[in-house]
Amino acid sequence: MAEGDTGSDQRQNEEIEAMAAIYGEEWCVIDDCAKIFCIRISDDIDDPKWTLCLQVMLPNEYPGTAPPIYQLNAPWLKGQERADLSNSLEEIYIQNIGESILYLWVEKIRDVLIQKSQMTEPGPNVKKKTEEEDVECEDDLVLACQPENQVKTLDFDVSENRTEIEELPPIDHGIPITDRRSTFQAHLAPVVCPKQVKMVLAKLYENKKIASATHNIYAYRIYCEDKQTFLQDCEDDGETAAGGRLLHLMEILNVRDVMVVVSRWYGGVLLGPDRFKHINNCARNILVEKNYTNSPEESSKALGKNKKADSEGLI
Repeated sequence: MAEGDTGSDQRQNEEIEAMAAIYGEEWCVIDDCAKIFCIRISDDIDDPKWTLCLQVMLPNEYPGTAPPIYQLNAPWLKGQERADLSNSLEEIYIQNIGESILYLWVEKIRDVLIQKSQMTEPGPNVKKKTEEEDVECEDDLVLACQPENQVKTLDFDVSENRTEIEELPPIDHGIPITDRRSTFQAHLAPVVCPKQVKMVLAKLYENKKIASATHNIYAYRIYCEDKQTFLQDCEDDGETAAGGRLLHLMEILNVRDVMVVVSRWYGGVLLGPDRFKHINNCARNILVEKNYTNSPEESSKALGKNKKADSEGLI
């Protein structure tokens, strides 16, 4: 029993960290010990017309055998409209029993709000909230945020029928995040086979700055069309559990055929749990920027139908 509880706790913690990375200030911790959270959802982040607060409590049995306990808070949400939205959330849970579903719930609610905003009825007045954040960059540690040229030759034995897909894919570098002298930067490449994963890693390690990073955490997901399963794996590179958390984020976002590497250059100050937040934020930002994130409907279908397949270790 205790072992099962530990597994649920780990999955919950990974989902909570992923949600915080995805939604930032929209995500709020009400009671960390009781696992109660609230997220403010609107139809448009920059110019919201309709807003709703979703409050959830995660029971010990979630996500294995029990759904989150939730409450929908909005002064305009009443009657049939409330019942319809509740039914939609419960249907998502039924379709994805045993899976993490908070992301699907949030995006389903956002879809409902967007549809509502497109109707002729005006929405309630909501004050616009903006915030500018300055991002520090250490020029001697970070790479230019631009794709590298595609390189086609790296002495690998490649069969003729796989030559085209086993070329080194283009690699993009994300905007770095610096906190207390530690710098984090994500690198992304499209991959369709494990050999490409090796090639991307080899290419990245040719860069002295990346090779000198304290940690190079990575995860990848490759969709196997014939088996309708995912080939996926991750690596902590000395940052305990960071690879698994990164892979969990990619699962929640339902990305496919992509690899993300997050480099961390340690600055001498311990960051505690904040380091995982920065790793996930870096990864999410570059996945969104490169349009790898799916619509909630596609995510729901994928989570409901696809089985996962772990690959053998790369190194």
